[in-house]
Amino acid sequence: MGSVLSQNAFQGTVLVAADGSPVIGAQVLLLPVNSGVFTDTEGRFSFAKIAPGNYELVITALGYEKFTRSLTLGSGDNSLEVKLLRTVAVTEEVFISALRASARTATTYTNVTKEEIAKNNFGQDLPFLLNQTPNTVVTSDAGNGVGYTGLRIRGSDPTRTNVTVNGIPLNDAESHGTYWVNLPDLASSVDNIQVQRGVGTSTNGSAAFGASLNIQTTTLNPEPYASLTNSVGSFNTLRNTFALGTGLLKGKFSFDGRFSLLRSDGYIDRASSDLSSWFLSGSYFGKKSLLKLNVFAGKEQTYQAWWGVPEALLATDRTYNYYTYENETDNYQQNHYQLFYTWKPGQKLDVNAALHYTYGRGYYEQYRNDEDFATYGFAPLVYADTTIATTDLIRRRWLDNHFYGGIFSITYRPNTDLELSLGGGVNRYDGSNFGEVIWARYAAQSAIGDRFYEGDSRKLDMNTYLKAFWSPSTRLSTYLDLQVRHIDYSYGGTDLGPVPIQGAAVFTFFNPKAGATWFFDDRNQLYASFSVANREPVRTDFVDAPEGNVPDAEHLNNLELGYRFRNKWISGSVNMYWMGYKNQLVLNGALNDVGTAVRQNVPDSYRAGIEMAANLRLVPDRLDLALNAAFSQNKIRHFEEIIYAYDADFNFTGTLVNAYTNSDISFSPNVVAGATLSWHPVSPLNISLISKYVGGQFLDNTANPDRKLDPFWLNDLRVQYRFLPNWAKEVTLGVQLNNIFNVLYEPNGYTYNYQYDGQLYVENYYYPMASFNWMGMLTLKF
Repeated sequence: MGSVLSQNAFQGTVLVAADGSPVIGAQVLLLPVNSGVFTDTEGRFSFAKIAPGNYELVITALGYEKFTRSLTLGSGDNSLEVKLLRTVAVTEEVFISALRASARTATTYTNVTKEEIAKNNFGQDLPFLLNQTPNTVVTSDAGNGVGYTGLRIRGSDPTRTNVTVNGIPLNDAESHGTYWVNLPDLASSVDNIQVQRGVGTSTNGSAAFGASLNIQTTTLNPEPYASLTNSVGSFNTLRNTFALGTGLLKGKFSFDGRFSLLRSDGYIDRASSDLSSWFLSGSYFGKKSLLKLNVFAGKEQTYQAWWGVPEALLATDRTYNYYTYENETDNYQQNHYQLFYTWKPGQKLDVNAALHYTYGRGYYEQYRNDEDFATYGFAPLVYADTTIATTDLIRRRWLDNHFYGGIFSITYRPNTDLELSLGGGVNRYDGSNFGEVIWARYAAQSAIGDRFYEGDSRKLDMNTYLKAFWSPSTRLSTYLDLQVRHIDYSYGGTDLGPVPIQGAAVFTFFNPKAGATWFFDDRNQLYASFSVANREPVRTDFVDAPEGNVPDAEHLNNLELGYRFRNKWISGSVNMYWMGYKNQLVLNGALNDVGTAVRQNVPDSYRAGIEMAANLRLVPDRLDLALNAAFSQNKIRHFEEIIYAYDADFNFTGTLVNAYTNSDISFSPNVVAGATLSWHPVSPLNISLISKYVGGQFLDNTANPDRKLDPFWLNDLRVQYRFLPNWAKEVTLGVQLNNIFNVLYEPNGYTYNYQYDGQLYVENYYYPMASFNWMGMLTLKF
């Protein structure tokens, strides 16, 4: 069959035949010139300056039937739309298909491809690679994106973002936090990431109360490969990554591996990082089954920069670090083991099962000045008429935890209109924590190895769900998702003091979700969904709560309404959201022993906004513009602030309570926007100007302008050049100039307020980000 396509340029879109969703990462070949490209997040591909003539178009994608068509390029229509049929072949995508959103899921999401990740991966932690996704703010304790980093989506902190790796929960079972420093350079083993905003399709692990990140690691590369990536940059930052794979051996086996080293001094004084990680994966591909084993680990040592910079020093010493003890470090290692099995007897049925085990252990070491003996269970020292009740000391606080379990899903498609999924999981957490004094100026009766506190905890997390997708017509697709989640949590032992602690809590949650998508045509769709999520308090909410005040579980109702569109020049989306919280746990002004904020339930709060994203082809194959913007209101209808009061001798005298109505939720900017302008003056060269604007953020929930992070607007410049020498498959040179206009800004901080001798004092602390800095990268592929 022949087709006549226009001009000397050729572009098109590759879609899934069943539902019209884009096929991401499909390889598109134009023979005989053997020119190949990959489809982007919208399923688009393009070729520039192709001479007129006859060609063979070949499109391949894992899990889809091969597409071929004869073409005659010349003058005429220059666009082509291809729809691929799914095959019975088992692929890695089956592992997470029950957790992923698609065009028919009525969920707000952004897909990030392997190519986009590689383009952005100069060595910073994974949150910084997602900085241009809508309504996202990234943070870094060290100030340069290496070490302790985090991200907030829709203003929600990391504990409210559900993170899974191949469907396995990554959030810490007790704190719900995700510590990216424990898996440095994970991005180099990631195939794709789906960022869902709102409740989304989160199923395994802690409930998504702001967003979820669904990460899929390395998938099958049919050809053998090896690559070496070296990055170097400001603050003595250095990354070395070596990866290799066997390709598909005898049509049945494949093996992949990676090893990474990453070091940086950090922007903040002494905020250094010494990180390493590795990733191994082996797969067996049967005719109707797939068995896959992933083993990966990370080891980190970071010098602490947790204190932040006091407001009084922000203008004169932005790199100030309170900690000066030479070994004020965090030391931790985390190992992950994941075993997957998929059976696909035919087009109608998929069966998936996975077992997992994560082992984490480590400590952070601290120098403490003038500590009370009583805090460590020491008796005072008495010499003649002198009593010594305080001492300088060095302590280590240890964590040793195990997280293990299994997940499963069964998907049945009786016909093309209906898909049913039954799934669930059982996960168990066993954790212990303890503290040791390894040196003291006055040692009292302590001995080496004595523990001044010791605790353990157990958590059983079980869930089951039933999902149904029904398309009564070619225009309408609906879904219903019913999940029941049960948590049994207990903890005991001693806390600092040593004070005995013991508690237990049992929760059973019902989390329904439903939505519908209306397809006006293949290029325009409207969706709406309503979701319910419930989540349990974290460990510190229980332990730090005032005596007799047991925190309640949180409840969220999430409404999403959106419109997606695309044509050959532009693709994008607009969505409105409302997230209504009951008993949301928020900062109340108090801090615990290690500076973690104490939270309290507030009866009524909400987030509401509009998010927009668009990709524009200003000049095909030469100039592209990606835009996103979010405008929101984030309010607590009634909030009570707690302030501690002290007399002139710093004796505690009581608490003050200030009431606020419709105050802003902390760390929730009303405006977040981003833009990337990419210019390809010639095919191998890409020059991108990357911009980010973040509006003002309050440090607490009082909306007090004296406790606020200023808005900031950043601009980065990235230049990459790719060429194909005879001695390698590909060589890529890149340089990224960060913060090119030398903006002084802080995306994160905290505040502590107290009354002393009748006067209110406000203590603000900030985490400044680096001024102008740079990173360079060289990647060799063989």
